[in-house]
Amino acid sequence: MNFNEQQQAGGYDSRYKHELALPGGDLKVYASEQLFATLDYKVLEMANNNLQIPNIEYMSYTPDVHVGVGTCIGTTAVWDAADGYVSPSIVGSDIGCGMRVHLTTLHKDDLREVKLRRKLVRAIEKYLPMEQQQRGTYSDIRLENIVRKGLHGLPNKYVPDSYTPKKSSALSHVEISKLGFDEEILNELPDMAWHRGHRQLGTLGGGNHFVEIQAIEIAEEQRELAEAWGLRDGQIAVMIHSGSRAWGGMVNQFCIPAFAKVMGQLGLGSADPRLIYAPLAHPQARRYVNLMYSALNYAVVNRHLIAYAVREGFRDVFGPKCELRTLYDLMHNYAWQEQTAAGTKFVHRKGATRALPAGHPDNPRPYAATGHPALIPGSMGTASYIMVGQPGGEENYYSICHGAGRIRSRSATKRLVSVNDFSKSLRVGREDEIVVNQHSLESIIDESPQAYKNVDEIIESVTGAGLAAVVAKCKPLAAIKGTK
Repeated sequence: MNFNEQQQAGGYDSRYKHELALPGGDLKVYASEQLFATLDYKVLEMANNNLQIPNIEYMSYTPDVHVGVGTCIGTTAVWDAADGYVSPSIVGSDIGCGMRVHLTTLHKDDLREVKLRRKLVRAIEKYLPMEQQQRGTYSDIRLENIVRKGLHGLPNKYVPDSYTPKKSSALSHVEISKLGFDEEILNELPDMAWHRGHRQLGTLGGGNHFVEIQAIEIAEEQRELAEAWGLRDGQIAVMIHSGSRAWGGMVNQFCIPAFAKVMGQLGLGSADPRLIYAPLAHPQARRYVNLMYSALNYAVVNRHLIAYAVREGFRDVFGPKCELRTLYDLMHNYAWQEQTAAGTKFVHRKGATRALPAGHPDNPRPYAATGHPALIPGSMGTASYIMVGQPGGEENYYSICHGAGRIRSRSATKRLVSVNDFSKSLRVGREDEIVVNQHSLESIIDESPQAYKNVDEIIESVTGAGLAAVVAKCKPLAAIKGTK
């Protein structure tokens, strides 16, 4: 069945929606019957713990759900803003982690040769720091401006299309370009936080972070929308996955011990000591929210600067006229206020993507009439997706999946998956080889596709539930991973 057939038929398939009455409260799970049947009991145990946080109004899982620290990745949790709670555990450690896609004027035929793809990857590595502790190259950027102003804190030289405002997409085609907050909190941060945050600005990081060069394949049912967004069949796109790096880590280190004390003082608790939370009205909660917003500003700039480095690599190979236009940038680890039909809510998303439909007032201006692109990565060697939210997503606060979702831990993947299996997944030695920058696949085997769920099944669940529709499929040609 085609991913978008349910939408064309008028709605959704109830087989992709499940409601569970747990001891702590009600949980919604958006997943196919097959994926739902494979849920680990720990996933439900974590949900039950989360549902016991006072005043919670809604909680759901997306089909890529898997166990995390304190809360599962794939969680949407909602409180009323007037008497709500905030939980760093339901935001996640990599605050503001998210996706970005840039479009080029190149066609996949321009990268047909494996040798040329390797040359392009090497060119990008010249500009993009690869090692986990390697310093970024942006010493002329003031970190204070970045965490306060987001993309608006960048010097013009790092926003190439700022010189052509009518064609500019860098500041407008994003979920957020700047989040305001009480900046006084920044005065409390130690010098080391500023030092490490500045060192890592514009760096990729390890784990599941990546830059991927892809070829677009438009879904026929959404061709008119895809073309309105500037997508073309065979077009080369660049997908980026990264977050707030050391700055986001600092926020958690700075705030979590204080949250533990607040919970003790207020008599709050959980069966899982890694699940921490506090009332939004508490000074320590406000402190965390302000610092979290600074990390969201950092994260969007970090992805922007990664894209800037990738652009320089493309220009080295394809000439100075080569440009990478921003399609969209979004986050999948955060919490903030949203206006809904039922009032102002405080919505947490941990490993969940907001996918707004056409006409929703929160769409960025360029996407007001169409809905914005929702960017969903696959695993290494598999396709990724560009989607658009549907009106039916309102029931889930417009949350959809954020990727494929792990089925194996990193240690289990290293034990169970061979380098040969991984090599076959990347079609090494063939004309359609997915080029990877790592000299040894063994060093990144914990990111092999065998560690993840089948992304096509995840997307089928999202479309089947009527939450979003597929606009394009993005097939990988090359992947760039950071070293450990």
